[in-house]
Amino acid sequence: MKCIVTGGTGFLGARIVDRLKQNGHQVAVWSRHGTNVSPDGFHAVIHLAGETVAQRWNPEVKRRIRESRKQGTHALVDAIARASDRPRILLSTSAIGIYGDRGDEILTEASAPGRGFLADVCKEWESEADRAQDFGLRVAKFRIGFVLGRNGGALAKMVPAFKCFAGGRLGSGKQWMPWIHIEDVVGLFIHALNNESVSGVWNATSPNPVRNADFTRELACAVHRPALIPVPPFALKLAFGELGQHMLDSARVTPQAAQAANYRFLHPKLAPALNDLLGKTQTRPNSRANFRS
Repeated sequence: MKCIVTGGTGFLGARIVDRLKQNGHQVAVWSRHGTNVSPDGFHAVIHLAGETVAQRWNPEVKRRIRESRKQGTHALVDAIARASDRPRILLSTSAIGIYGDRGDEILTEASAPGRGFLADVCKEWESEADRAQDFGLRVAKFRIGFVLGRNGGALAKMVPAFKCFAGGRLGSGKQWMPWIHIEDVVGLFIHALNNESVSGVWNATSPNPVRNADFTRELACAVHRPALIPVPPFALKLAFGELGQHMLDSARVTPQAAQAANYRFLHPKLAPALNDLLGKTQTRPNSRANFRS
């Protein structure tokens, strides 16, 4: 299969590109900042590109976050519409930020969107991706949680702090954190690519979300450091601006669609997932799709 991957040089994109190539697919990378290729003649588009959310917010950063997702996806779908030989599949990222701050409510793909900047951006993002259905494409959107992986993602900023004895829970630590191992994000995209039954919204999160205090304890254990210093809300606000408040949001997200499809998560529990990424003994998971027979 011939695939285009937007954002294919990023933390997640590079791993998806590698897996596609391992599985024998032809891959072209479409970058927001580089030379793009036409989708004409390709079979599938995997859309990952977008301005990073993990930075201090100000009006200009928020504008880039919104436009890179809304306008970027709009431009991509317009390019698909113009193609004489269109792709058949669009797999697009979204994010668990669409649910907003929901306390202990269990959130599935059927749950209503929440409120706030991130929720609004995700709704616009998904709406732009859905336009591809008008041109005959099968569209699936993955609402991705906190991705755990080596050399990037949620752990990149957290592990150094913990190793310096400066790690601790955020605020009260009672908020839910919908995390996922990067190999399971890749596995979900590969499954969606290969299975015509996958469309609509899928939560790309572990089936076992944890509270921030529990995540903090497990991460401290994995790096053999105590979790000594809770981070108060004002410190998050000072360091990250408006994003600091969202870092305290609670989203108890579950991957109901993946579970209904009998997806077998490689890393369903947090402690083994962290050990796989941070422990001394690391094994490479099977590159094939992970489903129960």
